[in-house]
Amino acid sequence: MSESLGLIVFYIFATVAGIQVLYYLIFFSRVAFYKRRFDNDEAPADPFSIIICAKNEELNLEKNLPSVLQQRYGRNDAPEYEVIVVNDNSEDDTKYYLRSIEPGYPHYRHIELKQAAKFIPGKKYPLSMGLRHAQHEHVLLTDADCRPSSVSWLSIMSQGFREDKEIVLGYGAYYKKPGFLNKIIRYETFFSALQFLSFAMAGVPYMGVGRNLAYKKDLFFRHKGFVNHQHLASGDDDLFVNSAATSKNVAVVIDKQAFTYSEPKDNWGRWFRQKTRHMSTGKHYRFGHKLLLGLFSLTHFLFYPAFIVALFYWPMMEYVLAIFGAKLLIQSIIFFSSMRKLDEADLFKLSWFMDIFMCLYYIIFTPALLFKSKTKNRW
Repeated sequence: MSESLGLIVFYIFATVAGIQVLYYLIFFSRVAFYKRRFDNDEAPADPFSIIICAKNEELNLEKNLPSVLQQRYGRNDAPEYEVIVVNDNSEDDTKYYLRSIEPGYPHYRHIELKQAAKFIPGKKYPLSMGLRHAQHEHVLLTDADCRPSSVSWLSIMSQGFREDKEIVLGYGAYYKKPGFLNKIIRYETFFSALQFLSFAMAGVPYMGVGRNLAYKKDLFFRHKGFVNHQHLASGDDDLFVNSAATSKNVAVVIDKQAFTYSEPKDNWGRWFRQKTRHMSTGKHYRFGHKLLLGLFSLTHFLFYPAFIVALFYWPMMEYVLAIFGAKLLIQSIIFFSSMRKLDEADLFKLSWFMDIFMCLYYIIFTPALLFKSKTKNRW
């Protein structure tokens, strides 16, 4: 390799590594060193409405709904929250299960949708109906296949609304199971949360996940709900947050007792379709958000190839190795602490391999960001 070409390659690698380090230090360190503490027994400040939308979810509701209905929020004889399940034209026995449990829970009710909304795919219409029927200003969302990590989930998430916050972002994890696919799903979920939670703490909120998301009902109707993207099957969580969030109105709650857990996909095809559908909404983010996320993804993708090429320029090999080692050290420290905060510590031993795997991830899923999604308009 000629000296001039070698220097160019070295400077490209150094620039890519430098940008990556800046993202880790400026943004991702905020999750790693998050220190806010929450009181599990704090008296409720505001009554809440928990909303779950369901379509053919009888088995998941039987498994998970009781843990939502048994949250410790208010007195046992008079809980200061309601649970609303919106049954969106289910074809299984969901409606019979929802009816059967009504006598045992006075703070629970369900809404039966018997006609699908034309030209509004996904769960945006049922969620809108749930919000319209919610009795309380503060709303906490989750899915039928999600289980709160503790009876303090609602109590801890509610504490995010201090200081006039209007949106609270939580972590929606997946159950730990055997197999490589499970680790891929959990790592990708962790990596996504590391980004959107840390960006929010830095005053650049761009998304949330509907498995564990709270906001004020007034905010939803003030922004006309999903009107700007109601034609898209996905986006009931991230696109709404992207449009309604500001640098001042978003809080982040990271506490192991305030997570939700879901069953991960059990085969590669289902996971691929799910990720393609979810990532297809990214093209609708604000320009600044796309720029920040795109720069990180691009430099992340280029880091290892640039390192390998830079190694061939012998005069700078020591500097190349030093930069490579420094970047991995900073990344490892932040990953280790962040994974502990998000209860994913068992993934740390695979984090370097997973980091390389993400290069393949970008190649596979980037078309979903660039081109019109061909996936069906389903939940």
